[in-house]
Amino acid sequence: MEGTVKTQGWAHFHSMSYRITFSEPIETVYQYIGGKLRKDSLFLRLNTAEDLKFHYKFAEKAQPLYVKVALSVVDPEGAEKNLEAELPGWDFDKTREESTHIWNEALNLIQIEADPKVMVNFYTALYHTMIAPFAYQDVDGRYLGMDKKVHTAEPGYVNYSVFSLWDTFRALHPLMTIINPDLATDWGKVLVQGYKEGGILPKWPLASSYTGCMVGYPAVSVLADLVAKDLAEGDMSTWAEAGARSSVYREDLAEKFKGTRELDLITMHPYYKEKYGFVPADSVPESVSWGLEMAYEDWCISQIAKKAGNMELANEYAKKAEYYKRYLDPETKMMRPVMGDGSFRTPFNPRYSSHMKSDYTEGNAFQWSFFAPHDMDNFIAAIGGKKELETRLDTLFTTSSQIDGAEASGDITGLIGQYAHGNEPSHHMAYLYNWTDSPWKGQGYLDYIMQNFYTNEPDGIIGNEDCGQMSAWYVFSAMGFYPVNPVGGEYEIGMPLYPEVRMRLSNGKTFTVLAHGVSAKNRYIRSVKLDGKPYDKSYITHEQIMNGSILEFEMGSEPGKAWY
Repeated sequence: MEGTVKTQGWAHFHSMSYRITFSEPIETVYQYIGGKLRKDSLFLRLNTAEDLKFHYKFAEKAQPLYVKVALSVVDPEGAEKNLEAELPGWDFDKTREESTHIWNEALNLIQIEADPKVMVNFYTALYHTMIAPFAYQDVDGRYLGMDKKVHTAEPGYVNYSVFSLWDTFRALHPLMTIINPDLATDWGKVLVQGYKEGGILPKWPLASSYTGCMVGYPAVSVLADLVAKDLAEGDMSTWAEAGARSSVYREDLAEKFKGTRELDLITMHPYYKEKYGFVPADSVPESVSWGLEMAYEDWCISQIAKKAGNMELANEYAKKAEYYKRYLDPETKMMRPVMGDGSFRTPFNPRYSSHMKSDYTEGNAFQWSFFAPHDMDNFIAAIGGKKELETRLDTLFTTSSQIDGAEASGDITGLIGQYAHGNEPSHHMAYLYNWTDSPWKGQGYLDYIMQNFYTNEPDGIIGNEDCGQMSAWYVFSAMGFYPVNPVGGEYEIGMPLYPEVRMRLSNGKTFTVLAHGVSAKNRYIRSVKLDGKPYDKSYITHEQIMNGSILEFEMGSEPGKAWY
């Protein structure tokens, strides 16, 4: 049986073709259209929007009945080719063994020593990081592009879909630059190809459709990270152009996407950012979140432009990267909404949330007041120095977890004080204690999060997995480091969870993390060594990891002084 299903939903245009085959011949077919039985030819072609069901009757036999289902994003013929290429036989056990081997190879990229229960948590998380994005083309290279046209991939190119970029730019994509850099490179090509096909970088591409889901233009973070780590392939001038044209309001695309869900991609936030240097809260919702993330993303564009040799564009966007300062209230030391007249919105309740209607995306002022990952030193200076940062972080983690607002975002979960681990804006915050004199406080919170918010239970992850970001945070953190700035090529040291971690790198080397004495009791870092020598940095670099270094921790039960 074969056919094509077309739907209009989150993806404005979703077409999926299929082919289904059985290991035994069909004796009888019963067709139900709109709940009514209809007896017709087995080969009847149907085109109906009504409820359609097929009931198949097979001969009674002792052996199992096997079913194979193949999909194509182009047509039923493509589904048939995919089936023939990927699963030609009917040996179920062999297929299962091959799948097991593939996943064992993938998961063995990182090897840990831990008790079985903890190993289940870790490898479940690592598995989650490898599900999306996924290949979205037929074996003959054909795929449906962002322009809704059928393309044939050039040799070496694989089209992918399902990029939850607002979530995954923070940790999943940086993780892949370490454990699967070739795949990370391929994803960058796909994002730029999306720009070439549709005129704008994808934000949350799904089934050959743009969706306007979430904030900013986060694809530039993924691209800038590849640039920083020398993993970018392609014309850098095109990459810089793609970033710049995706960062401004586009009347041409507003007209093109009119009447479709894809119009959600074109909002007024970039327009106001370009016009005023900030997003006025009395003009559009979620102004603060957009403003902060666009500042970071404009910094990312400046890094891409530097690589392209376009210093004029780089300098222009480096200035825009400072726009986050406009939201910083010197009195409350929080990121506050700014009205069109330049004043801060009053009254101000940092606990208030209203989903998609307030000044913050899926959060409140507490959860958005620490986002300047590209400019942490200047941000800390602006709020009054590292002592003030420590005070602000202490307040964040210890204040009441009460969220105000009748329509507060349901995404605010996993609360420790006002820290919300169940959603991405909070994910870097515990690591910010590394910019204070008390990094041990961050280690304590990281331990609590890993022990309590990641469990081997049906509800074992706090919040939405978000296509692997929640698990990518755990994979990084359990190894003992995390990219506070996803593009900086630096990973802040946190708290290792296991006695030994070995990462098999694509260059043939092995990066090793040793945590001597780590246990349920010994959760604090006493000292750090790199390649056998005392280490005096709060972070390790991407280069050090890829060189196959050995990172060693001495752990203890009591908080220790900063080793850096």
